[in-house]
Amino acid sequence: MKAFRSLASGSIAVRLAASALFWSFFILLTAGLILSALYRDTTERAFDARLLAYATDLASDLVAPGNPEEREFGALGDPRFNLPLSGWYWQVGRPDAAPRDIRSSRSLFGAQIPGLVPPGDDSRFGEVRKGYRSGPEGRTLRLVERDVDLGEDGRYVVRVAGPADEIDGEVRRFTFALTVTFLLLGVALGLTTLLQIRFGLRPLMRLRAAVSAVRRGHADRIGGAFPEDIAPLAEELNLLLDTNREILERARTQVGNLAHALKTPLSVIVNEVEAAPEEIASRVREQATLMRDQVNYHLDRARAAALAGTLGTITEVAPVVAALTRTFEKIYRDRDLAIASDVAPGTRFRGERQDLEEMIGNLIDNGCKWAARRVQLSALPVSEGDRPRVRITVDDDGPGLPEEARATMLKRGQRLDETKPGSGLGLSIVGDLAALYRGSLALAHSPLGGLRVILELPGDGA
Repeated sequence: MKAFRSLASGSIAVRLAASALFWSFFILLTAGLILSALYRDTTERAFDARLLAYATDLASDLVAPGNPEEREFGALGDPRFNLPLSGWYWQVGRPDAAPRDIRSSRSLFGAQIPGLVPPGDDSRFGEVRKGYRSGPEGRTLRLVERDVDLGEDGRYVVRVAGPADEIDGEVRRFTFALTVTFLLLGVALGLTTLLQIRFGLRPLMRLRAAVSAVRRGHADRIGGAFPEDIAPLAEELNLLLDTNREILERARTQVGNLAHALKTPLSVIVNEVEAAPEEIASRVREQATLMRDQVNYHLDRARAAALAGTLGTITEVAPVVAALTRTFEKIYRDRDLAIASDVAPGTRFRGERQDLEEMIGNLIDNGCKWAARRVQLSALPVSEGDRPRVRITVDDDGPGLPEEARATMLKRGQRLDETKPGSGLGLSIVGDLAALYRGSLALAHSPLGGLRVILELPGDGA
């Protein structure tokens, strides 16, 4: 049952191939059994016809003029009737005759051929009876017997037998030839079926490749000509892609409008409060800055949620890391920090460039705030099952973070040291963005002595 469910949930090609092979095997096996049975029947009929011809020849000699008891039977034209225990025998006698009164071929060598009906049973008198009996030396014989009524001279039974293994041998040779033929035919049918399936499913394979190209960012739409059975599916997928882009574009516009609508009043409030007493102005500026940070955070999260499911967006990691490294080297040049990066060739992130810059920028900034002299970033593609991933690691040589405090630091607004600049949203933003892309963010001890931040994101396997 498990194998059946596994097959039912497998690929279409496997299901078609398994179904075709099963039914081909079933049909060939059934046809082989039927043909073998028909050939055995035909072989038996031909064998019985030969035996009946010999029996008719003996009956002709028996009805010739003269005393039947003194009748001399002529040669049947087959020397095997004269070879002792050859398997070819004939026998003529009355139904109730004693063994000494029964005349038989030399090949019987004093033995007798058993009858097909019990002695005294006249229910089948006059029939040409056929069947199998055990003969001399336990050899199975094919037997034909017929009755001859000579009127006043009485009734006689003529029996002629031949070795049944000749029939079996013919059937075995035919079955062997048939098996070889059907095996070759089955192999040919199997190969033909596989070729037909491959040819028939080729449009689906091209459609799959086209969808994969869109997903990987190599194409914007599904192109190419498809058969009329699949063309509507390709058209619907293109409409879905267009609708998705329109929705995302509207989401970008709405997020931008909302950001502008909120930031402008905040800026006005900050400007107007300058005329207020310093204590009030300071408090308002602090709260306005906090509000701006919160607005930016939630707007960025909303924008990322809209873009995270975008198909066909691929970002090269190396240029983003290089640009951010140069930027933070300038920002922290007064601290003489060494910011090193190592990005494996071909490392690609399946997502928006702006989101990748946001995540890596926050991680480098966090590392620079706590590092003593060095920040090290590495990025490489990894595999998780059949899903390609990108692992980005940022290490610093700062004071590090106790294990019990690492989970707390990933919460929004949490800060290890209030004397350090920032709102405490950096790692939280990275964690939220990673979650939107079905990635992960983890903290660990760094080999440099400080904190290691491990970011995993969906990658591109191209």
